[in-house]
Order: sequence, then C-alpha cells, then structure tokens
Amino acid sequence: MNSGHFTSFDNNEIFYHEWNYLPHQKTIIMIHRGHEHSERLNDIAQSPQFSKYNIFAFDLRGHGLTKTKTSSVFMDYVRDLDSFSKFISTKYEVKISDVFVVANSIGGVIASAWAHDFAPNIAGMALLAPAFRINLIVPLANEMITLGTRLKKGLIIKSYVKSTMLTHDPEQQKAYDTDPLISRSIDAELLIDLANAGKRLVEDAEAIDTPTLILAAEKDHVVFNKDQKIFHDRLDTALKNYEVLPNFFHGILFDSGREQVYDKIVDFGEQCFQKVPKQTNLSPDQFSVKEYQDLQNNVGNNLNFKLQKFSLGKIGKISNGMAIGLKYGFDSGASLDYVYQNQPKGKFGFGKMMDKNYLNAIGWKGIRIRKQHLLQLLEQNIQTLKQQGRAVKILDIAGGTGNYLFDIKEKYPETEIVINEFVKSNIEIGEKVIREKSYQHIRFTNFDCFDPETYKKLNFEPNITIVSGILELFGDNEIASKAIQGITSISEKDSYLVYTGQPWHPQLKMIAYVLNNHQNKDWIMRRRSQKELDKIMAFNTVQKEKMLIDDFGIFTVSSGKLNP
Repeated sequence: MNSGHFTSFDNNEIFYHEWNYLPHQKTIIMIHRGHEHSERLNDIAQSPQFSKYNIFAFDLRGHGLTKTKTSSVFMDYVRDLDSFSKFISTKYEVKISDVFVVANSIGGVIASAWAHDFAPNIAGMALLAPAFRINLIVPLANEMITLGTRLKKGLIIKSYVKSTMLTHDPEQQKAYDTDPLISRSIDAELLIDLANAGKRLVEDAEAIDTPTLILAAEKDHVVFNKDQKIFHDRLDTALKNYEVLPNFFHGILFDSGREQVYDKIVDFGEQCFQKVPKQTNLSPDQFSVKEYQDLQNNVGNNLNFKLQKFSLGKIGKISNGMAIGLKYGFDSGASLDYVYQNQPKGKFGFGKMMDKNYLNAIGWKGIRIRKQHLLQLLEQNIQTLKQQGRAVKILDIAGGTGNYLFDIKEKYPETEIVINEFVKSNIEIGEKVIREKSYQHIRFTNFDCFDPETYKKLNFEPNITIVSGILELFGDNEIASKAIQGITSISEKDSYLVYTGQPWHPQLKMIAYVLNNHQNKDWIMRRRSQKELDKIMAFNTVQKEKMLIDDFGIFTVSSGKLNP
C-alpha cells in the first residue's frame, strides 16, 4: 500500500491510498461511506478477489487524513472524484475506460452523480446500499434540519448510526467504535444537499448508461431500498443488476459474509471490462425526446402554470427583467444581459421586489455561474495558446449580444473575435457596445450556424470556438452535428471547442408553459444528458478534456480539443 495527496479542482489537497498498482492492469476506485476513511478499505483492497486490479481510494473532505474541511456542497465531492480520476490518469496512466467504481452509501450517490453529471467513459460501477434517501427515523426530520441550517450557519448534527447498525461482525463493530479517524457527526447543510441530489438522480436515472450493479442490504436501517430499485429500473443500460443481500446491514463491505460480496463485485466488474464499447452515433436519449414531445403537447400544463402565465402578462412589465423577457424573449441576448447584471429594478417598489425574486430563480443563478465557468475555461485555453506563441482567435457561433466576449476583449485586447448571431436586434445591441468602447478586431456576422457551408463565409480561422446556450433550443442531433462539422472545417489545427450543456433543469415545465422565447412562442427546450451531448462531440472527433458544473447540476461547460 502506498499513499499520497492529489490536488483537487479547488487546489485543496486530498489524501489517497493505492494498492497493487501495475501498469496496464484494470483499475478499481473505491469510495468509502460517510463517517469513514480510505484506510478502512485496506483489508478489502488486499483480499485475493481484488489482487489483479489496481485499487485506489481517497479520504473524502473532512474524513480520515484529508485535512481539507468538510464541504456543505454535495457537488464538491463529485468534483473531487472527477479530479481524482484525472489525477490517476496522468500519474498512473490509467485509461478511464479501464476504471470500475465501487462505492458504499453516500459514496454510491457520489459515484452516481459523477456518472450522470460528468458522463465519464468508465467501464461500470457497483453501488452498495447507495444513500439516495436516508432514513432519518424522526418524522419531519428533513424539514427540521432544513430549518436548523437557516437558523444556524455551519450547523453540525450527531449521527445516530451505531456500529451495530452497520455490521453483524463483533470484530468489525469494535474496529469501528475504536477508530479515532471515524467521524461521528455530519454537516447539516450537506445532509440536505445530499437528499436533494439523491432525489434528482433517482428521478433522472435514465440519463445514465453506465453498467451498474446495485447491492441492497435486506436489513438496512440507514437508507431506503425502494429508491435504489427505482434508480436501477430507470438506468439506460442493458448491463445492470439489482440484488438484495439477505440479512445484511448497511455497511455491506464490513458485514459477515462480505467475501460473497467481493465475488459479486468482481464477477460484475469483469462483465463490464469485457463489454464491447458502444459505437459513437447521433441517436438521442429517448426519455429526453419524449419529455420534449410532452412539453410540445402541453402535458402537465396545470392551473398553476396557467395562472403564472396570466399574471406575467398582466403585471410582469413592472419588473424590468420580466419586461425585457416579454419584449425580446426570455432566451434572448437582451434578457441574458439583464440576468448577468443581476441588479433588481422595477416600478412602484413592488416591481423591484418581483424583479429580485425573478433574478433569484435557480435557473438564472445557474446561468450566471455558467458565464463564470465559460470565462474560466476560455481563459485557460487563451493562456495555453499564448504560451504556445499563437495569436488567439475566438469564434462564437451564436453569441447573442456578445456579453462575456466583451469581458474577454477588455482583458485580452489583442484577441481577434468574431460573433455570429441570428437575431439582428442582438447584433444591434452588441455593435453599439463595440462603437462606444472603440474595440478593435471584433465583429458580428449574421449566418446560419447550423449550415456547415456558411462557415466558409466567415473568412476566419478560429482556434477557440464557443457553442453556448444554442443546442438546447434545437433538439435534432443531426442539426447540432452539422454545426460542429462547420466549426471543424475552418478551425486551426490543435484548436479548442468550448460548449455548454443543460443536462437537467428543475423548471423545464414552468419555462415551457409560462415564458416566451425570442420568436414569441413557448420557450420549449430539449435538454440533453451530458452523455448525449458528449456523444455528439465525440462523433465529430472532439476530445473532451475539462468540464465544470454548477452546484445544482443544471448547467455544464466543457472544453474539448479540435483537429488534434
């Protein structure tokens, strides 16, 4: 066993262990359950069943020998897992397709969120009593904890879980009770965020096509097995299995008879490693297509949405943000510019209050984070090009009013920028800014971004191209692919493509049934899972390298390599 630290996404140090490493072996990443730490997996990692695999595990934030404090944000743990996968890929030359994940309890939710949100091309995963919904025992406990987090920032609550609820094995009970690195409490805000994430993942499991084994504990008093079964049934993969382990407690990897669990994990893992990889294609997610068709057919348009739409039409104009959306479309560049500014304005005082609530909607919060993430990846790519001594040339195929590109222009004035846009009113707004700021080497064009032939008319050879906020407005993958083809045809060798996604949205129905788009029609979007979006890119030989996502799981920003 070897150990060390890796640097995670936010530059924090995370402690990890490595067992059995040999180049070219298949790899298993193990994720411990809440309260525990990676050294507790030592006996498992060194068992005969796992001897032919590279085994890696790390201490979650606030656990074991990781000095980084616990985060209240569930997605930080998912980002840590993604960072760790990239770390072992670089340091140990582990191919992502040779990785199988084994995760217990909260670790199972982390692994599931990684599969859903980041869509890594892993071989498969084994989820052991995944904590999609925790049994908090006390009625209304979730509501009381939520209230507690609002009354006291940083609220910590003591765990009710005892060793006798985890394992029948007396030696394992004693080991748990006497281990000084076991944490006995949990961050209350994290517990609520975990519950929200678990609910989202169970509801949207169709977006996951990772081969998955779920082992449930028959006598699990910590989490509910029902949610695990629903998650399994919805998974979009033929290679999956759900099994209830008779008489097992929640700590499956430490319970009596655990050797049979090792065998089940290895047997399923081998099936995953031997599975023939899917051929890249443009077929859409059928659940997403049906969801889109239901929105078009007004399925679920209830009285609540109709009242919201009526109210918006009658009094919405006293909120500046709603007034802009009603006039130009809530998906318009003008509307997004206002959301980015995030300065509530309105008439009669009440209008300003309405505007504040409007701007605080979770979707708009996600949009503002998406802009930050977009700028972050753009700047990373700009710095790489500059280090290579290359002039930076940016194309945005549907850039709206050019908002965030003006931020880039201010910081990197020598950058050449072309903003293509199909709505002329957005172009007029953007060109006014260019004149007022006296910007040089930046211009708008008005071409069809989904016609590969029009890209030649740009008379431009970009090395960074942006596809942001446009694909979800057009659900056809063939059309989306044509845009990527056009980009590829004019881009420099070793260029970058930065693209945004919307793999999940909690307000999709409200948006479709209440808000209008730039064509004064219902704003109906077909969201794509991250795996579907990445599949379109891979079909056009775009090699995804980096991805950022907000804390809600709504918007992603990815960067991939073009024409390597």
